[in-house]
Amino acid sequence: MSLFNPSRDQARQFLVDAWKKRIDKLPATALEIMAADVVQLHPEYHALLGGGEEALARDWTPEQGETNPFLHLSLHLAIEEQLQIDQPQGIRAAYEQLLIRRGDRHEALHAILDCLAEAIWRSQRDRAPMDGEAYVESIRRAAGR
Repeated sequence: MSLFNPSRDQARQFLVDAWKKRIDKLPATALEIMAADVVQLHPEYHALLGGGEEALARDWTPEQGETNPFLHLSLHLAIEEQLQIDQPQGIRAAYEQLLIRRGDRHEALHAILDCLAEAIWRSQRDRAPMDGEAYVESIRRAAGR
């Protein structure tokens, strides 16, 4: 598995394995612990992550009106990593403002997730690197609402 660019299947398997280690009370790496913490926040995905090969192979499409749980959890995990290292710069302070405004950590993280998804979409649409400053600014705007 490429550490910095895992395939879809590798990223999905990582989440499944991290959750299994949590359930089985097995030792885990710091990243696996972080991933299991993210999964813990989403009981609606617990059965899916324990469901084996079918869950790993399934596709979720917007046309079907479904959220891809692996994408959702992966974005959550990316945000947790961003907050840990404050990259893009200022994200931690913007998150703190949002947390005060929303009063609920998971709700604040979901607001950031919406900002991240939009930033990724814009980057892909424009075929340009993600604009970290615009991303953080969108979080600040969400905190102001």
